Amino acid sequence: MKKAVFLDRDGVINEVLTDRVKFVNKPKDFYFLPHVPKAIKKLNKYFDYIFVVTNQGGVGLGFMKETQLQKIHEHMVKELKKEGATIHEVVYCPHKPKSGCACRKPNSKLIVDLGEKYNIDLAKSYMVGDTDTDIIAGKRAGTKGVFLGAKDPLADAVFPDLISAADWIIKDATA
Repeated sequence: MKKAVFLDRDGVINEVLTDRVKFVNKPKDFYFLPHVPKAIKKLNKYFDYIFVVTNQGGVGLGFMKETQLQKIHEHMVKELKKEGATIHEVVYCPHKPKSGCACRKPNSKLIVDLGEKYNIDLAKSYMVGDTDTDIIAGKRAGTKGVFLGAKDPLADAVFPDLISAADWIIKDATA
């Protein structure tokens, strides 16, 4: 079986609610957080797959069309590839918050479905996020949870950013 790292998007890979950008509704609004391409490139060396698993309620709420969201993701993947970093697939929940769907984190459907599709050993995989819903979704799917921020009691590890988390994930996975 394969190993994977599942990454939330907003607040893990790119800026959101900063001075530069409030929400990412167009590719031009997409700004990588510091060292993200380098972190993903590092993870690529040790893991079979790197996935992005993101709630994008802005689609369900009508702030953007699904085609716009797909353009943002294509832009993100292309820009990472220029830096030698690979995202194998991006999956998202387009539904409104509180819509009761199975795919919106903290539910684990997106992670579990990727696990089945790619033959992933979820117990040897990691979910990285910046909210408790990310960590809960990972735990429900059977992954370890890595929180980016100040603290999260459910997480297996907490770091300020993806580059710091990547070093720990690699060390933990190869221990």
